[in-house]
Amino acid sequence: QVQLVESGGGLVQTGGSLRLSCAASGTSSSINAMGWYRQAPGKQRELVAGITSGGNTNYADSVKGRFTISRDNAKNTVYLQMNSLKPEDTAVYYCNAVIKQFGFRKDYWGQGTQVTVSS
Repeated sequence: QVQLVESGGGLVQTGGSLRLSCAASGTSSSINAMGWYRQAPGKQRELVAGITSGGNTNYADSVKGRFTISRDNAKNTVYLQMNSLKPEDTAVYYCNAVIKQFGFRKDYWGQGTQVTVSS
């Protein structure tokens, strides 16, 4: 069973920075893609940024130019560097890992880490 352990959330002022980390364990299969989602109170969970095993990335329009996703495949770890944070970035951030095997896709999720940006 794949386990994702997140760290790095917290409280920061507007304009500040945080770095989230997510380490995956418990799998001998290659992780195809990893990413970060977030969910604010009363809103649906949304994709923030994703990265494939080959290093291709995608970002939500709202975070482009401010957030950077990176990945260490050897460590099965994904990072999210968040700069120029805004109050609207406040949410629970969830790490996601995707494993595709034998034509099937399986998503795994972390427990979530709170990010709060004060104005």
